[in-house]
Amino acid sequence: MARPRGGGGVVLAPMVRCRALNKIPTEAHVVYYSQRSTQGGFLITEGTLVAPNGHGRLPYCPGIYTDEQVEGWRKVVDAVHAKGAIIFCQLWHGGRASHPVYQPGGGTPISSTEKPISNRWRILMPDGSYASEIPEVVEHYRQAMLNAIRAVRILDVVTGFDGIEIHGGHGYLIDQFLKDGINDRTDEYGGSLANRCKFLMEVLHAVVLAISAERVAVRISLAIDHFDASDSNPLSLGLAVVERLNKLQKDIGSQLTYLHVTHPRYAAPCRAQSHVQCNEGEEGHLMRTLRNAFKGTFIVSGRYTRELGMDVVAKGDADLISYGWLFISNPDLVHRFKVNEPLNKYVQATFYTQDPVVGYTDYPFLGQETEDTKSLSRL
Repeated sequence: MARPRGGGGVVLAPMVRCRALNKIPTEAHVVYYSQRSTQGGFLITEGTLVAPNGHGRLPYCPGIYTDEQVEGWRKVVDAVHAKGAIIFCQLWHGGRASHPVYQPGGGTPISSTEKPISNRWRILMPDGSYASEIPEVVEHYRQAMLNAIRAVRILDVVTGFDGIEIHGGHGYLIDQFLKDGINDRTDEYGGSLANRCKFLMEVLHAVVLAISAERVAVRISLAIDHFDASDSNPLSLGLAVVERLNKLQKDIGSQLTYLHVTHPRYAAPCRAQSHVQCNEGEEGHLMRTLRNAFKGTFIVSGRYTRELGMDVVAKGDADLISYGWLFISNPDLVHRFKVNEPLNKYVQATFYTQDPVVGYTDYPFLGQETEDTKSLSRL
């Protein structure tokens, strides 16, 4: 498979949007992803559940473990390919970042720990309210890995996705194994860096064997404490992960499609609420070190602007930039960046609603704006 180039180096970042009312992609998904497709462009889907027990913190997320879900995604893929774009499916398991209301039979979410998430984080319920307590998690890690393998096999045979991205960040299941601030296991999956990387690598090995490395990517977020996923030494953890990814590539004689790393800047709003100061020099050093260590295509995300993205790519600190919120409100973001036109403002209140149009597919293309939708500034 050809390496993703992205339109002008711009990639649609994976983002939960809560529009799959029965966990099945709908015609609204077809429109949403098609709107953001361009010739040679590169899209990554929202987090897609690998199993019924993989549901995370937000309602109405799509899966890829039933025939109906697969058929829904097939329509999305066909629409994206018709525009000449490439699309990867992000495989996602929420782990402990969930609630019994999202679990089969009201069961307990699985994770690498029995510790609950702190009250700092809230779980959005299907009725729009927030849960006040997060349950403890006790199940064994193997359940998630087996479900991931099953989903990948379905993906490879039926849907036609160009590849997959394994979500190993943002406080979800794999991240819960990687970070020593969460993982308190005393077996071969906890403790040392090597042990904490084991779950990720076992999942990755299984997926690569199923569909080949050229169609597989990994996302990590080392210095982000999303859902309390903190680590005492993010740089050491990152280098440990990269070392194993490089070794895997060498052993199989083939490169992964890319490594996708979230810049710590992503967590800026949460840090502000917690009065945590960021160290831009330290964070920049972390990202550059990982970039230089990884032998392959390097994608970054995390509140990049057009100018920041251009600067990072020009300096060689990344190959591609994935954009989230700016792509939500600007379906033609690639074109707007190319001609340097003002952007539509996004409306956060509609990010996670269930309306198939408002805040989802109704953002105007350049030249279609009304006075109400025109941006006030270049972002």
